[in-house]
Amino acid sequence: MADSQAQWILSGSKLSPFHLKVAAMLKFKGVAFRDLPSQGSFLENSRVNARTQLLKLGLLKLTYPPFTKLDEFPLVPFLFGPNGENLYDSSAIALWLDKNMGAKKGYLTTFKDSKKINFLVQLVDEYFDEFGLYMVHHARWKISAKTNNAGQYLANEMSSTIGPFQPLVAKFFSARQVRRCPYLFSVAPDGYKIEGLLNERQPPSRNGFSETHTLLEQSYLNILLALEPILSARPYLFGHSFNLADASVYGQLGMNLADPTAATWIKETAPNVYNWLNRIHQGDFSYHKLGSEYIVDDLLQPLFKEISRVFYPLMEFNEAAYVKHKKAGEKVFNEAAFWKQKSLYSGNIDGHPFVSVAKTFQVKTWRKLKNVWAELDERSRSELIEVFPDIVPV
Repeated sequence: MADSQAQWILSGSKLSPFHLKVAAMLKFKGVAFRDLPSQGSFLENSRVNARTQLLKLGLLKLTYPPFTKLDEFPLVPFLFGPNGENLYDSSAIALWLDKNMGAKKGYLTTFKDSKKINFLVQLVDEYFDEFGLYMVHHARWKISAKTNNAGQYLANEMSSTIGPFQPLVAKFFSARQVRRCPYLFSVAPDGYKIEGLLNERQPPSRNGFSETHTLLEQSYLNILLALEPILSARPYLFGHSFNLADASVYGQLGMNLADPTAATWIKETAPNVYNWLNRIHQGDFSYHKLGSEYIVDDLLQPLFKEISRVFYPLMEFNEAAYVKHKKAGEKVFNEAAFWKQKSLYSGNIDGHPFVSVAKTFQVKTWRKLKNVWAELDERSRSELIEVFPDIVPV
């Protein structure tokens, strides 16, 4: 899909699940793009990096979405257009593409015939963007701790910019990501150690934090087992139409295709899911049928049961913590607060205690989902609850 004449630029790294998600949506829409930094020259990458920094400093205007007090700029990706478009946030990019690129192949986010589908798609998308992110980073840096080469992969992507510093960048990135694991909800038990692994690559515990390895690995297994029968029966989650939910599932789980041990685990546990991820990775949307009806059936029950089991309580605890800390005068949240031991809170997910930091962007996500639910008519809500008893986001 990408070629040297393409004017759209997807800036980030193929190591990022959100980068993979946006790339899949662009391919689905038939939008030609260049993938930077891997396909860019030193000069091109320097210009894109400068453009990104100007956006983050507020010196360059965002096209979409507007930045709010609850938002946080992602590390990657950003999508830059030929007419000065500056886009961020993978889910918002999907909405912008639908509004501005037409629907020749279909919509990613707009379901005019069903607000129920709209809610379910947004729920799947937000779950994978938030909790799915925790699972796949855990899979990379714990399950694939001895076999992933993410640091070297990133250094290779950045080779036109960093030149002879590739080994240093590779080592720094891996050590940094491992150190961030507790912020990304992956906390090892005290004294945990993988034999034969360098200390800087050991999955870390954190003083005062409960271990979460058990919860994350059980949740990942539950998701694979939930997706396997769905993707055995039909090409996409809700039938024959690829949409934002599929892109989000692919973006997160597809990240682990680059992590040998985690990829093998996916393949052995859920072979149809593994094959599906590879089809999307290759840009194969041949099973997509424009105008086909969406399917909401019992096959989806395990998926939404798992989402309500782990995602709902996490979002509820996070919002309550944000409100509490903000009321007390706290102004620092997200990762900056985590490293300063500020805005922390404790909670419990289905018997698993955890400690985390209040994240403003998750507050925004949770409030948006509750609003989408509230805007459904009574009949639609009743129909969803009949099929998925735990679906109510409260």
